[in-house]
Amino acid sequence: MLELRPTCEHCDKALPPNAPDARICSYECTFCADCVDELLQNVCPNCGGGFTPRPVRPASNRKNNNYLGNDPASTVRKYRPVDLVAHAVFAAPLQQIPPAER
Repeated sequence: MLELRPTCEHCDKALPPNAPDARICSYECTFCADCVDELLQNVCPNCGGGFTPRPVRPASNRKNNNYLGNDPASTVRKYRPVDLVAHAVFAAPLQQIPPAER
């Protein structure tokens, strides 16, 4: 189950469970859309994969207790600002490869 981490790992922007601008990689590294698009160039600084919009967990119990009240979002922040100079070197060759082929 997704943790639904509460903030962007780079800029520490709040990303509540229903944030439409939350992005995750396959390891659930969590960044805001601005950081992904403007700074990271859709390359995860931790694994090299791409990002996708984070799903929104239902806020109300519509079926079988599968909702935010039963499975709350994480409150643990992972604030790890990216070294953008090092990331540019790391990401340069990966940007030419579609995320599904990395």
